[in-house]
Amino acid sequence: MLLSMTDGSAPPKSSPGSVRALVRGLAILRHVNKVGEARPGEIARALGIPRPTVYRLLETLEEAGYVAFSATSQLVRVTRLAAALGDGHALTTEIAQAAGPIFGEYASQVVWPLDLTVYHNAAMVIQETTHGRSPLSIDRGMTGYRLPMLRTSAGRAYLAFCPDEERALILDHLRRLGDPEDLPFLGECWLVRMISETRMRGIAVRDSGEFRQETASLAVPIRAEGGLLGCVSLIWIRTAMGTRRALSDYGGPLLDIAGRIAAALPD
Repeated sequence: MLLSMTDGSAPPKSSPGSVRALVRGLAILRHVNKVGEARPGEIARALGIPRPTVYRLLETLEEAGYVAFSATSQLVRVTRLAAALGDGHALTTEIAQAAGPIFGEYASQVVWPLDLTVYHNAAMVIQETTHGRSPLSIDRGMTGYRLPMLRTSAGRAYLAFCPDEERALILDHLRRLGDPEDLPFLGECWLVRMISETRMRGIAVRDSGEFRQETASLAVPIRAEGGLLGCVSLIWIRTAMGTRRALSDYGGPLLDIAGRIAAALPD
């Protein structure tokens, strides 16, 4: 019975009158919905379905509008059409789908790598990135990477522009986690100054080697009527460019990209 597929594990055996492909397709859909995003090979291993079959079924689900492949990686996510099966991953999929083509349009203007991040459980998680195709990136395979809130520009942008109540909850969570690297950034004076400066610029900055010594970054919020949806970041090598130049050359394009992503989302 399809209703017994509640844990995203291997699909149940088909009864003589059932259509095996349908059972497998629904198992794939439920699995992707449960984990949020997955690669075809991961789905095949998790469900015990041959990889070629997984690809064929994913193509069918994508044609029907139930899943979408990332524009910059092999990750698969559910869409709004499948939102009734899940717990909110559809909005992340829509943001990622909107960001991929827009990132591509700015490739010649913004050569440094771009990241799209969303907040999840005291971290900013990379959903889309151009690290894999930027000639200036020193990182690869960043999709799904969790970025710390206080030591990255994406986390700082989110903290600066999220509602006060949410910020208080996030900071309380970070204090409970007690990461020693976060301690210098949990002081009230530093937080007030960071939030004030970020709001004034509209752009968050990381430029002191506090996360990765060799890089720096800028980040801007993606905001819509529904609230703060995520952030767009630009990462550069610190020895190649100063913060003032980065803000001058790339602050405007970053704000444009975030605005276009928000405008591309369905009402």
